[in-house]
Amino acid sequence: MVTEKEEMIAPVTEDLYGDLLTVTTSPHIKHNATTTKIMAQVLIALTPAFIWGIIAFGWNAFLMPLFAVATSVLSEFLMQKLLKKPVTVGDLSAVVTGLLLGFNLPANNAYFLPIAGAAFAIAVTKQLFGGIGKNFVNPALAARVFLLLSWPEQMTAFPQHRWATDLTASATPAGFATRGMALENANLLDLFLGKCSGSIGEISALLLLVGGIYLIVRRVITWHIPVAYLGTVALLTLIFPYPDTLGFFDLSRMTFELCSGGLMLGAIFMATDYVTSPITWRGRLIFGVGCGLLTVFFRYFNQSYPEGVSFSILVMNCLVWYIDKITRPRVFGGARHGQ
Repeated sequence: MVTEKEEMIAPVTEDLYGDLLTVTTSPHIKHNATTTKIMAQVLIALTPAFIWGIIAFGWNAFLMPLFAVATSVLSEFLMQKLLKKPVTVGDLSAVVTGLLLGFNLPANNAYFLPIAGAAFAIAVTKQLFGGIGKNFVNPALAARVFLLLSWPEQMTAFPQHRWATDLTASATPAGFATRGMALENANLLDLFLGKCSGSIGEISALLLLVGGIYLIVRRVITWHIPVAYLGTVALLTLIFPYPDTLGFFDLSRMTFELCSGGLMLGAIFMATDYVTSPITWRGRLIFGVGCGLLTVFFRYFNQSYPEGVSFSILVMNCLVWYIDKITRPRVFGGARHGQ
């Protein structure tokens, strides 16, 4: 029987605590973040580098990502209809995939490349494995490697930067035959600012760093993977010299390696993908270090594809399940592993 006092307290309790006293199944912690909001933040962070790419290479640098984005959205819609799944193109994840793929393309390419790459990214890498949250490798990176292996000449022919004044205008710095030649002809300040040749969205280390800081401040990503990734590359390239470079502890060579190629784009926007990166902070540090080790390894030994970032992240994507397994925290009150 409900007493008069309980009848009087009930409305007050409901006003004070609302749904806090409602017992439901887990998870009990809720947040107003949605996929659409997170993807919108990523698009905002990518905007400065996108605008700079258009300024540097002309309107073709706008059209290439546009074709990639349009194909990504259309491919997602068609695949979800074909597989009889709910249509989720409004969550902007396909838009982010298309834009990141466009960032990895030279601005002077044929338009069939972003179309073919985006279709592969969404239809094969993402939807055939179950859709968003179920792909085990980054779709944009998988598509870039697919294009690189299928059309290597087109994917490594870079247009001249509008303001480049030295040899960095004729090839992406990470693509020189030797690191010594690249260092000799590279202007480190131009590399940092983005006055060099390369893919549309990878050339300005400064603007990519600005976008990364924005995502960290907005708590869209954490610092663990970018810092571990970039720190590992910096340390290894500082300690272990390439055969044709100046020697040990060469700060200019370390700066060159950090600012050239797609390292900044990969470390900040590709390696931090929620689905294909570890969920624990220890796992993220391991993941970042692994990406850095592999990147330096590929750059040091592989003359065919000297950039190395895409392959490194894809290899580590395949190890995320194991990293999560060995770094998962102990359940409160549970026994330690092995007991």
